[in-house]
Amino acid sequence: MPIDALFRSLQLAPNHVRITFDGMPLSVPAGVSLAAALLAHDVGHTRESPVNGRPGAPYCMMGVCFECLVEVDGQANAQACLIKVEDGMSVRRQRGARDLLIGGADDE
Repeated sequence: MPIDALFRSLQLAPNHVRITFDGMPLSVPAGVSLAAALLAHDVGHTRESPVNGRPGAPYCMMGVCFECLVEVDGQANAQACLIKVEDGMSVRRQRGARDLLIGGADDE
């Protein structure tokens, strides 16, 4: 039976990448989910409810609850728990509901 630890500390990850969260630069372990990286940096909430403004943060960590929605590189409604961090990624807290774009940009 293997006795190696099943989990590894984020601080022990060998490589780091740089991302920004609401303009704040962060150095995060390469290869982890965006949600895990944000939780490790105690960013607080990652979204605000479109109904009542209630703050939300990563909860289920498997894409079911949608509490970890963020805006990544200008794309809203991204589930942070399902996205691996990439160097240079720009992440913003999602505030309220986002517009649903139907069709192309020429449909105005």
